[in-house]
Amino acid sequence: MAGLLFFSGGVGMAAETTFSDGRSALETETKLSLISVEGNRFVNEAGETVVLRGLALSDPGELLDRGQWNRGYFEQAASWNANVVRVMVQPDRWHRWGEERFLQFIDEAVQWSGELGMYVIIDWHTIGNVLTGVYHRPEYITSKDETFRFWNTIAQRYRNNPTVVAYELYNEPTNRGGAFGRLPWSDYKVFVEDLIYMIHHIDPTAIALVAGFNWGYDLRHVRDEPIEAPNVAYVTHPYPMKSADWEHDWEAIWGFVAERHPIVATEFGYMSAEERGSHNPVIGDEVYGEAIINFFEKRGISWTPWVFDTIWTPNLLLDWDFTPSNQGRFFKAKLQELNP
Repeated sequence: MAGLLFFSGGVGMAAETTFSDGRSALETETKLSLISVEGNRFVNEAGETVVLRGLALSDPGELLDRGQWNRGYFEQAASWNANVVRVMVQPDRWHRWGEERFLQFIDEAVQWSGELGMYVIIDWHTIGNVLTGVYHRPEYITSKDETFRFWNTIAQRYRNNPTVVAYELYNEPTNRGGAFGRLPWSDYKVFVEDLIYMIHHIDPTAIALVAGFNWGYDLRHVRDEPIEAPNVAYVTHPYPMKSADWEHDWEAIWGFVAERHPIVATEFGYMSAEERGSHNPVIGDEVYGEAIINFFEKRGISWTPWVFDTIWTPNLLLDWDFTPSNQGRFFKAKLQELNP
């Protein structure tokens, strides 16, 4: 792995430098307050409750290929009144662009977002069973080792940066009902706690976001076996077709966690069955939209609907004039109504 070890020998030469040595942190200017976890709330430095409401962005590299990765894209997100954006890092794109170039994407996202008054969630966008190494599709293939190296790099680069509000450690852990092998919560919990231990050794202020099982949906294990670490919040992806009896099931499967810990719904959204790209579990309408937002707001749950794009679905945009789709109009109105 080129670039991970540099050394010089001989009298008077520079001391050996290794991958594990501290790296320079990105410095950006922002008026955003550092956010931390206090009980079941996110709070700013004044102790005031903060609810994150914003947008999940699509892949930076693909946006660049389409001529849309620029400050204007973030200005549009800010114009919807988002106070946070979720920046995804998919393993195959991390490999394709390389660490140095992809970090530039994230640097730009952090710079632009901070200038525009939006926080950033960094998402390691993989899907599958990290314990067995079986993943949903080739683009999500990673490993435990790579996941640790990724978060070591990210934590060093963005330590103490108030714009980077949280690290979403693993997008959607799932074993697909056993088809991807065993995925005991007790073992996954150790993996996550080891990640958080490393991250907090680098940056004690970092907030770690931990997703539930069943494609990031199910947090029932947290009732009896919560993650044992400070500055932790939980993630759910409550798409409309995940449950039949929405409010009852939401409360039983993940909503109860909000009584003791912060939750961020980093993916959710809807589209009609007739729209291009519709698929299970995203088929729904404004009835679902009203129900899920009301559920979040009653419990102080933060949220970022999927996805601020024209092609990926359920899409929030119809075109690159930033015309909102059906769900885009709904969530844009909610952001403008609910965010200060």
